[in-house]
Amino acid sequence: MELKEVKQLAQDLGASSSSTQYTLSKEQNHSAIDVRAEGAFEMNRCYGHIVHNWKVRWFILQQNTLLYYKLEGGRKVTPPKGRILLDGCTITCPCLEYENRPLLIKLKTRTSTEYFLEACSREERDAWAFEITGAIHAGQPGKVQQLHVLKNSFKLPPHISLHRIVDKMHDSGSGIRPSPNMEQGSTYKKTFIGSSLVDWLISNNFAVNRLEAVTLASMLMEENFLRPVGARSMGAIRSGDLAEQFLDDSTALYTFAESYKKKTSPKEEISLSTMELSGTVIKQGYLAKQGHKRKNWKVRRFVLRKDPAFLHYYDPSKEENRPVGGFSLRGSLVSALEDNGVPTGVKGNVQGNLFKVITKDDIHYYIQASSKAERAEWIEAIKKLT
Repeated sequence: MELKEVKQLAQDLGASSSSTQYTLSKEQNHSAIDVRAEGAFEMNRCYGHIVHNWKVRWFILQQNTLLYYKLEGGRKVTPPKGRILLDGCTITCPCLEYENRPLLIKLKTRTSTEYFLEACSREERDAWAFEITGAIHAGQPGKVQQLHVLKNSFKLPPHISLHRIVDKMHDSGSGIRPSPNMEQGSTYKKTFIGSSLVDWLISNNFAVNRLEAVTLASMLMEENFLRPVGARSMGAIRSGDLAEQFLDDSTALYTFAESYKKKTSPKEEISLSTMELSGTVIKQGYLAKQGHKRKNWKVRRFVLRKDPAFLHYYDPSKEENRPVGGFSLRGSLVSALEDNGVPTGVKGNVQGNLFKVITKDDIHYYIQASSKAERAEWIEAIKKLT
């Protein structure tokens, strides 16, 4: 059952959700034991290298402890399944460690046990993070007061470099990753949602809260580093207030402006190419590759390197020993394609033994080996480097 469905069922059966008891205190309900917040989350727990599965749990935040319970039929099952002692805990929010789970809170205890809590909305996540942070610092009144001030404060650095921020956003490892998104039935390629960019700016310490991050994102649009995509975000730029031109919203889409080009000198371009080709060669051989434009198949010599992990391909008809193409394997996916019939995306007369590599930028490469055994060898070698 999905987390949202569990929450709705809990509400239907009379249980309290985090939205209704978010500010519940001992003075408001004397039968509760200093309950600060209560609600359902999807949770993952990690002990060192052991990662447990995601499970829906009912959480109750008390003075210095976060209790969690099993849920059956929308109701919490007592006694608690476990507890997280908040004394000495560190909290990370937004937590961007799971690319496909943008609404996470990460808690790390004194014993280095990590807990990942997933909310249903950005507002719920931030509200819980604020309450948990307050509970962690409950014994420090000055720190708690500072947290309340920072929640709505606004102070960007006087000499902030927008170029530095945009360069960081384009970083292949830790930057913003555009992907296809839909709005009102239309698909927009290479876009990202407004709330994800706000999370990223805070996570990378370019802003301390969402108000600062929204204003910073509006400045990036003003300077033509970003542009809105779709009706939702296009409508917001008509606002006269700079802080309202960018939407901190999961339905507002944005993309990098085409005018942005990362400036690199010829020396930098040469060093980048040298860096790509500097890795240790661990496998090479001849494979057929489908072209991206004409969709025709050509034989290429493929070279797989590690440290850094790249897959390059060469034209065997040319004497020049330089690749005609290649891509980083960081964050890529590789999989075999079924031999019965022609898979979607594949054109021409193929003989089977196909596999596909999808890069982190969502570029699809269709490759054909000479045998199933060779295909399996290449897939296994590539998987070790992704």
